[in-house]
Amino acid sequence: MNESAGVRFRRLNKPQVITEEVPERRNKGSSTYSGKVFQVTLLSLGLFLLLPLLVIILILESPIQPEVFRLKEPPSMKGCWEPNLKLREAERLFEDHLIGPESITNIGDVLFTGTADGKILKLIGRRVVTVTRLGRPPCGSTDDEPSCGRPLGIRVGPNGTLFVADAYLGLFEVNPTTGAAAQLVSGGQVVAGRKLSFINDLTVTQDGKKVYFTDSSSRWQRRNYLYLIMEATADGRVLEYDTETREVTVIMDNLRFPNGIQLLPDEESVLVAETTMARIRRVHVAGLNKGGMDTFIDNMPGFPDNIRPSSTGGYWVAMSAVRPNPGFSMLDFLAQRPWIKKLLLKVFSQEVLMKFVPRYSLVVELRDGGLCTRSFHDPSGLVAAYVSEVHEHDGSLYLGSFRSPYVAKLDLRMARANARLFGIRAKRS
Repeated sequence: MNESAGVRFRRLNKPQVITEEVPERRNKGSSTYSGKVFQVTLLSLGLFLLLPLLVIILILESPIQPEVFRLKEPPSMKGCWEPNLKLREAERLFEDHLIGPESITNIGDVLFTGTADGKILKLIGRRVVTVTRLGRPPCGSTDDEPSCGRPLGIRVGPNGTLFVADAYLGLFEVNPTTGAAAQLVSGGQVVAGRKLSFINDLTVTQDGKKVYFTDSSSRWQRRNYLYLIMEATADGRVLEYDTETREVTVIMDNLRFPNGIQLLPDEESVLVAETTMARIRRVHVAGLNKGGMDTFIDNMPGFPDNIRPSSTGGYWVAMSAVRPNPGFSMLDFLAQRPWIKKLLLKVFSQEVLMKFVPRYSLVVELRDGGLCTRSFHDPSGLVAAYVSEVHEHDGSLYLGSFRSPYVAKLDLRMARANARLFGIRAKRS
């Protein structure tokens, strides 16, 4: 072997120096490749699963056909509307012994209410007594409501009887002692070419001859109230029932979710909460202006429910949802975006959507001209949630609720004392 051949041989067999850098580079390249494969696989799988879902969503028909409408910018919650924690001073009564006491009235010191299981209840001391049931069991689910019944507005008539508005079954007059119930107006009957599909609240004249009531929609029933809110159609009405002639006539129509109703002292007009529009209307039911309408208060910071008189000559209004300013109001945002409403109700049920609604309870006292005189708040609904009505009796406010399992009671004298104490502390600080 010559020298040059020996050199080539030695070069070919020269041992390689292995360092820690070599396998590190190899592993890095392999890891990057595996990661890319995983990402592509995951993305493909996601598209494979998501694409059929999107197709189904597009094909599915939405249960609502919402209209485009505009709400004014919510007012700032200042002055009388300033947020506070006064409703958290309330105590819960009869907790877990009733559910959904929507409306409350009293005869003496005995309270009466209607609940989600179709019953009219008498609340005596700490006892809950059933006066009557307007419908028939089974009860307990929204599917049962049309036959079980759902008592909403309740009032005491001049003869000491109870007038009750049942969302499905109609208007009733109930003997609070015997429980005997007489149907005055049948739910579902056709009035002026449209069905009474969602009878909501009522108010009675002092002589008991006229009953004015709201029919929130001729299209949606109470169990679909969220559909009604989201669709925002103007198919609600105010009607009159004459107890002598037994005739039902339409006083005002084309309202968006007419809800609570309260007769004014002159008995020539009623206040009507137009919930979807966040306002209260004054509808003239008698006199020279009968059939006319004007606005009592517009652009409220919440969505009004029932309206009841206060001891100072004003009116209590309950609101279970607010339009925060500053803040974000979902219903205000959706008002001009009907396509989002349709999409939401294609994907989610009413119960699921309700979980996204902030539980802010607001109670306000209004005077003539829609002037706010005082307000009580529970910003998270910790003590009083889903408030639907405020009934004042013997120095206290009894708060009804369309879904809570209790009646909340706020002692106004205690609330005033605490407010004064807070004011003194604030001045000292």
